[in-house]
Amino acid sequence: MHTTSTLSLRDYGSSRGSHAHDHFQVLVGLDGVLEIEVEGRGAGIGAGEAQVVAPGDRHDFEARGHHGSVCLVLDTTHAPWARCAERAPADVPQLHALARYLAHCMKQPQHAALALQHGPALLLEAWSPAPSSSMTDTRRRRIDWRALAAWARARWHAPLTVSDLAEVACLSASQFAQRCREEQGVSAMHWLRALRLAHARELRLDGLSVAETARRTGYRSPSALTAALRRRNA
Repeated sequence: MHTTSTLSLRDYGSSRGSHAHDHFQVLVGLDGVLEIEVEGRGAGIGAGEAQVVAPGDRHDFEARGHHGSVCLVLDTTHAPWARCAERAPADVPQLHALARYLAHCMKQPQHAALALQHGPALLLEAWSPAPSSSMTDTRRRRIDWRALAAWARARWHAPLTVSDLAEVACLSASQFAQRCREEQGVSAMHWLRALRLAHARELRLDGLSVAETARRTGYRSPSALTAALRRRNA
């Protein structure tokens, strides 16, 4: 899968924003405090603090106080960031120092290109050092994601769970959840919801009514499907 990563410096003001996107967003505070609420969970990102927002997670944000907030922001589709979404950085001082250095480089024309090229990988390494090769099981069972998606698409009438997917993949629920984050870049339920919504969009593009599309893809009502499509396009 082709991955893209974009590094930028962003000034946040006191006006409130809210959105979701289909990639990871990594925010490292440089100045001020950014108040952020991700899927109902609130936090503040001050200087030296950081947050990973997973694909599809709706988040509200605004800067605290009148002086705003400055953050180093990485927008990326790189799947290994999934392992960072629910854990604190391994070395907070190192991550903060790296973020300040990258921010300084990005303000210097002669160094900006180098920072943009190598910054994403350096941030990932500072947040969560890669496991040693001796801990990697190269013989683990392969997941046929295409076949698993086809299996799920034929069963939208049932309330599918992570355990159901794991059983088909011949893994435990925890093993499957970990593999989904590693290989698909999102949680198992995120992957399942995205698959369901993609199928619904296909049926709508084929001209099927909202009501029939909702019935075929397992949404509880046409209005629930409409709301999901609206969030996806927000």
